[in-house]
Amino acid sequence: MASDAAIAGQREPTQKEIRLVIAASSAGTIFEWYDFFIYGTLFYIIGPTFFPSGNPTLEILMVWATFAIGFGFRPVGAILFGFLGDKLGRKYTFLVTVTLMGIATAGVGFIPSAETIGLAAPLIVIFLRILQGLALGGEYGGAAIYVAEHAPTNKRGYYTSYIQASVAGGFVLSIGVILACRFLIPEQEFNDWGWRVPFLLSIMLLAISLWMRLKLNESPVFQAMKAAGETAGNPFVESFTYPGNKKRIFVALFGITGVLTTIWYTAFFSGMSFLRGPMNMEARTVDIVLFVSGLIAMSFYLVVGKWSDRVGRKKPIVVGALLSLLLLFPAFWGLGQLANPGLAEAAKAHPVRVEGSACSTDPFAELFSREQSDCGKILETLTSAGVSYTLVDASELKLSAGNNPIAIEPSWLEDGAARSSGIRAALAVYGYDFARQQPGMASILGIVAILLVLGALSALTYGSVAALLSEMFPAKIRYSSMSIPYHIGAGYLGGFLPLIAGYIVARSGDIYAGLWYTWVVVAFGAAVAWWGIPNDPEAALDEAA
Repeated sequence: MASDAAIAGQREPTQKEIRLVIAASSAGTIFEWYDFFIYGTLFYIIGPTFFPSGNPTLEILMVWATFAIGFGFRPVGAILFGFLGDKLGRKYTFLVTVTLMGIATAGVGFIPSAETIGLAAPLIVIFLRILQGLALGGEYGGAAIYVAEHAPTNKRGYYTSYIQASVAGGFVLSIGVILACRFLIPEQEFNDWGWRVPFLLSIMLLAISLWMRLKLNESPVFQAMKAAGETAGNPFVESFTYPGNKKRIFVALFGITGVLTTIWYTAFFSGMSFLRGPMNMEARTVDIVLFVSGLIAMSFYLVVGKWSDRVGRKKPIVVGALLSLLLLFPAFWGLGQLANPGLAEAAKAHPVRVEGSACSTDPFAELFSREQSDCGKILETLTSAGVSYTLVDASELKLSAGNNPIAIEPSWLEDGAARSSGIRAALAVYGYDFARQQPGMASILGIVAILLVLGALSALTYGSVAALLSEMFPAKIRYSSMSIPYHIGAGYLGGFLPLIAGYIVARSGDIYAGLWYTWVVVAFGAAVAWWGIPNDPEAALDEAA
């Protein structure tokens, strides 16, 4: 293998070149994650536009299902572009990925609605989400390795933490663009056509990213391997046959990626859908709160990355995972109390009780032409309204708030709109407030503080990961070896989180029940991380590679 001497024989990059490497890699990562997240950020418009059903719960689940499809193809992209990155080089591989992402994202902005072209609309959306997933599967590994292989050992955690902060930056940018569009475009027009503008903006972001990345040189580590003729013959196969690599891949999948990705999506996407959905907060207020929180939280990743250069990569991840297990549920309970205190107070004063037979919900009943039971219809409506309930098995269908019976109108069982408006009106008598919530300034500051706590948990488990994964795997198969477990974990454990959590909530009727998915994944991952992450912060990347 290429020795340290061979690598050292390459000219050391100057500080100016390193700054360009970090800036170009981070900017490209921000733009690429912006492209990917803009779809999830606009879930409340994309659902009725491309998946109209008249059932809000089903529409949102279909959006998250399509969101998950993109993540499902990330491992395929990791295998494909990991192979190219280890064979052809880091630079040109992630030039291809950012181009593919930009084109696929802009394409969503051109798709006519399902009302105009019918089934073709969701099918085209799914196809473009697949392209996005393939592109993202090659992006992260390329950017992370490119920076890591340029960085000096004692600053690698800090330099690569800009890549981690850029992932959050993509989410922040997507929120910022939506806020700007909402400010410039009247609400009705934004809902009709203005939501397409953030997608079309990807064309401009793609041009900027390509311009910056074309100015970069190949990484010195890859240049040394290529000069020595020691690039991998088949990086995918060698990733599973290289001595000790199977354990590294297992640890990277469950102990690192499984932890960071579930915490990340819970903090940002679950927080967003929770506030917009069952808490019924005013949409623009949610966007502002998330924008401010995300912008501040970006700095946390840099702090953790720098800290890991002193204490190693393992400690921040384990500490973050354990704190997440302790704080996850209290954080979301706090969000609920601050965002919509009336809902919680009404539930205590007049708890909802449902009696009936066959009392279970089937969120995908309409999609597969299955008949939802009458009790299931009531439960689905309560869940979509953010109302918790107690379920009792009985022969006759009954609904009550406290000790007060609520008459179930026959029209409620036939018409979803009538059922939703009827149940909400009936519960409003007992203090349930379904109006759009605009919390006071003190409550908004409290919500921001809680979101920052969640952001800090994400930073602890994510801030040092680019350096850690680069250090864990040998250079000749580094792109493939780190990309495969990272994108399997991020693609399936994290990418399917909104869908799985949403389904758990829909089935249970408990708006907090979806958090158990995150808790279980993080608990298992914490044990694996404790056991398997190396304590030495200078591992494979500093060995004879």
